[in-house]
Amino acid sequence: MQSVSELLSAHGPLAQCIDNFRPRAEQQAMAEAIAGVLEHGGMLICEAGTGTGKTFAYLVPALASGARVIVSTGTRTLQDQLFHRDLPLVRRALASGGSMALLKGRANYLCLQRLADAVAQGTLLADGQRDLLAVEQWSGRTRSGDIAELGELAEGSPVWPAVTSTAENCLGQECRYYDECFVVRARRTAAAADVVVVNHHLFLADMSLREDGFGEIVPSADLIIFDEAHQLPDLVAQFFGTSVSGRQLLELARDSVAAQAVEAGEQPEVAGMCGGLENAVADLRASFGGPDRRIDWADVTEDCVAQAVLGDVRDRLGALAEALAAMAERGTRLANVARRAAVLRERLAIFTAAAAGDVRWVELHRRSFVLHRTPIDVATSFRARLRQYPCAWVFTSATLAVGEDFSFFAGRLGLEDAETRRWDSPYDYQTQALLYVPLLDGVPGEPGYTAAVCAAAVPVLDASAGRAFVLFTSHRALREAAAILAARIPYPLLVQGEAPRAELLARFRTTPQAVLLGTASFWEGVDVRGEALSCVIIDKLPFAAPDDPVVRARAALLREEGRNAFREFQLPEAVIALKQGVGRLIRDETDRGVLVLCDPRLFTRAYGRVFRAGLPAMTVTREIADVRAFFAAAGGAAGSR
Repeated sequence: MQSVSELLSAHGPLAQCIDNFRPRAEQQAMAEAIAGVLEHGGMLICEAGTGTGKTFAYLVPALASGARVIVSTGTRTLQDQLFHRDLPLVRRALASGGSMALLKGRANYLCLQRLADAVAQGTLLADGQRDLLAVEQWSGRTRSGDIAELGELAEGSPVWPAVTSTAENCLGQECRYYDECFVVRARRTAAAADVVVVNHHLFLADMSLREDGFGEIVPSADLIIFDEAHQLPDLVAQFFGTSVSGRQLLELARDSVAAQAVEAGEQPEVAGMCGGLENAVADLRASFGGPDRRIDWADVTEDCVAQAVLGDVRDRLGALAEALAAMAERGTRLANVARRAAVLRERLAIFTAAAAGDVRWVELHRRSFVLHRTPIDVATSFRARLRQYPCAWVFTSATLAVGEDFSFFAGRLGLEDAETRRWDSPYDYQTQALLYVPLLDGVPGEPGYTAAVCAAAVPVLDASAGRAFVLFTSHRALREAAAILAARIPYPLLVQGEAPRAELLARFRTTPQAVLLGTASFWEGVDVRGEALSCVIIDKLPFAAPDDPVVRARAALLREEGRNAFREFQLPEAVIALKQGVGRLIRDETDRGVLVLCDPRLFTRAYGRVFRAGLPAMTVTREIADVRAFFAAAGGAAGSR
């Protein structure tokens, strides 16, 4: 029997079945480490630099072993790529007879009951009605019900919330479409499969259900692999906390009106109660004021208006919950909304109670809000919940370590006793890339800093002929830079927020010399290969905002324990975030590009050494002439003015 290294060698089955397959020593070493964990048990935390081919490195030992495996990815896009492209390739190469399944959260599947309700009610506006017709036509031919199949409909279409379910509004076995339910079918398929691909949100939801004593969503396995594991600490805190959103309250009100109309038509007073709740929710959002942001609840407690409106929401929700409970036995829909009202009432009470070991904060969106109660430290609880899954574990990403040190990631999840391994990228950054750190007037936080970043970016964009990402650490800086660069560069400018993320990326790939301006969502999970992306410009070192309520609470806890919050939390978190942004540049062995880090603190502060040590080894310059020469050598200066 061949070893996993041999399977991934130049003469192995993958090389014979996959065009342009290139054996990599780092990939083979990672595969051997995962095979060892699978054989002997335990936990492995491993960082594999860009280009290692970590997907094949974990799929090959997983499939070759015949073990039952769950792979959890960071996003639905990566989940689809893994299931529809990478996994079939490896299965075919290894002639693996095992079965595989794709399992997403219920909001990714068409709900036949809610589709029927949406068609019957006809309450969607014109654009929504057009999309609803497309969904209705598609419903007759889909086998999976996965809404990703209907790619021509925008992710933000108003039809999706109307035709998909949530854990709250699902009718379960009482639904007349239960036997045809796409979610039920997907879970049954996953329960019988040898390899199941899920995402972190679904897996953590499963953890929460098991903790509460409910049935499992994710089946048992011999090996569980978290890809893009760097996302886990923040997601775990989110799932192990409690939240109540304005959207949940509004959906409860709307569904309660519909349930009352069908099952208790002689009690129209419910509609008035729901209308009052909707108005109170809108008033609460208005009382918070401001644009999208995160605010500490301690700041809100001093706002008499917000407190009064929150009390109104609490009272109206309580009255509705009691009215619905009295009618719950009249029908399935009323029972469902009565249960949801009781749950939301309890969550709101938990949120408003004094917080011990938690931080309370508000996440504001343009039209809605989420009230969060988040645990500051999740290490102990996460480690305890891992014991519910007796198997081997692998946590992998291109960005988990600070230098060679994994203690920041491992400590946040209680994984200090895990084995750790790290492999550098196989790409030749010395010849493929150049790091340019311009000499700026000003430092982050000073007035005019973003203007200085733009002034430094313009000659770089001239040299690169566009073909760049310009990444910012805040939406405010993004908006300011968009206004400045629109007037100063001749290249097509794509700005985050002007279109959905997937659409912006599609435009970037197909628009010659485009320049894309983005914030956090473009720092990771974006793969643009070739000349279309030849330059990545980063405005400043990605320290989290010090006034962010969760950051502030975690830093305060560390200080209370006598520890250094900057060195043990804020600095390593920023180093890992920077590595993600830098990883957008070189995505292939033939890629060439310039990385521009505008922040002067990279050289003026002692901690700059920590950031520099985390970057791939590449030539560093502070001269724009070297940037021009780099692009000229590649024939990339054709766009200069």
